[in-house]
Amino acid sequence: MKKEMTYMDQVHSWGLRWNMFVMVLLLAFPVVVAILFRALPDWRGLIFGLIATAPMYWAVGVIETFTYIPMLGAGGSYLSFVTGNISNLKLPCALNALEQADVKANSDEGEVVSTIAIATSSIVTTIIIILGVVLLVPLSPILNSPVLEPAFAQILPALFGGLGVVFVSRNWKIAIAPVSLMLILFIAVPALNAGTVGIMVPVSVLFTLGVSRLLYKKGWL
Repeated sequence: MKKEMTYMDQVHSWGLRWNMFVMVLLLAFPVVVAILFRALPDWRGLIFGLIATAPMYWAVGVIETFTYIPMLGAGGSYLSFVTGNISNLKLPCALNALEQADVKANSDEGEVVSTIAIATSSIVTTIIIILGVVLLVPLSPILNSPVLEPAFAQILPALFGGLGVVFVSRNWKIAIAPVSLMLILFIAVPALNAGTVGIMVPVSVLFTLGVSRLLYKKGWL
């Protein structure tokens, strides 16, 4: 008698299938374009370029896997790693949904809530992108207005600031160390910018876990 698949079995089964399908699809596009237009890459330059850059992305990929999955859950992780924008869209949506539902990320309820939040975020993002493509030309004069430029520059700070207040207020002792570290690093090292978020978020998480463990052992938490 065939054993009935549990919810988590189905999540992993379909998650693996769709992740593999998307990976093949993404890799197939440049290959098909190169064949159709007879524009094959310079293999020597490609190999040397990969040697110089790929190890960094491998390291970030491994770190993000161990960092994000405990917060996003299995279903949310499969969706997030396919649709992207984890740190600035999917993760805030999942954390906010978990906060509003008052459930833990590692619980069965948290798994469902996180998955629904990230799926909704992906759908909304896709709709906004479609609308943006359709309305880009008509709205260009408004979007390029100097009056609105400062507002667009503060969208992400406002998003993370709102989420940060919620979590910092829950346990301000834990928040002191990571906030101080990131402020010092970004002020002392100007080269750190939005392009380094993929590295700095996991670093901050690991640093926070270490400091929190130390504070807990000393009885300060």
